[in-house]
Amino acid sequence: MNLSEMHNIRRRPLLGEDKNALVFLIILNALFFISLTFIKIVYFLSYDSNATANLFFQKQIVDWLSLPADTSVFFPKIWTIFTYMFTTYSVWGIISTVLWIWAFGYILQDLAGNKNIIPIYLYGGFFGGIAFLLSINLIPALYQNIAFTPALMGGGAAVMAIAVATTTLAPDYRIFPLINGGIPIWVLTLIFVAIDYATIASQNGGNAIAHLTGGMTGFLYIRQLKRGNDWGHWMHRLVEWVDDLFNPEKKNKQASNKEKLFYQSTTKPFQKTPNITQQRLDDILDKITQQGYHMLSEEEKKFLKKASKDL
Repeated sequence: MNLSEMHNIRRRPLLGEDKNALVFLIILNALFFISLTFIKIVYFLSYDSNATANLFFQKQIVDWLSLPADTSVFFPKIWTIFTYMFTTYSVWGIISTVLWIWAFGYILQDLAGNKNIIPIYLYGGFFGGIAFLLSINLIPALYQNIAFTPALMGGGAAVMAIAVATTTLAPDYRIFPLINGGIPIWVLTLIFVAIDYATIASQNGGNAIAHLTGGMTGFLYIRQLKRGNDWGHWMHRLVEWVDDLFNPEKKNKQASNKEKLFYQSTTKPFQKTPNITQQRLDDILDKITQQGYHMLSEEEKKFLKKASKDL
């Protein structure tokens, strides 16, 4: 079954659905923006001069969350390699981040499952941040202006990872179908990449290199996923471990003797199973939503292919 066939019969994750990673990622970015904006307003109301308020806000708040270009400043604040990708207090910055996450993340979630978006975002942001530090400190043309290089903020590299990952997975996926049959997403991604590529030889070269590195990370993630190597598996195992740690009753819950004996049998006695059932189809679609199509067994893929023809 190809992606278009699967797309036609699948149930997309709803906006308020439980464990919707796309919505969680957007909310997390929005919470950072709302919190920083609120703190900035407090500083603005606390000082007579707007310049003084901005200076203290930058030094006491933003500098502890954004990724500095100087490694001597970075290492005492090593956590900024993760916090910077959620840090923005610019209105246009948060709007563009959320729109790009939604545009590409919605497609990625629909085609590759619910669990891959956050790992791709974190990997892209992390390696993009590392590339920013290395480029600023190792490229002479960028290093000579390191004292004037602003800290890296926002989810540019992480969003680029999602955009390239989505394009790698389904380059011919089309949006705006009313415009000459739709625009392939590879066109949008190419424009996205070309803009960053064109700004490497500029004062913002470190930011462009970070974005391009994030895109390469998204490409490699999907390539490995197609080969059966899930780079995000350890993240999900960690989340499950933490969840079990704070929910001991869930971890220690034992199945009853009736349940143990019942599930030892591979078939249910005296039950006739039809060829195509809505419950079976829903279970497979839920598995695709949570884990991705590549996690289906051969039997499940055959069932889905038969269901798509019958429906």
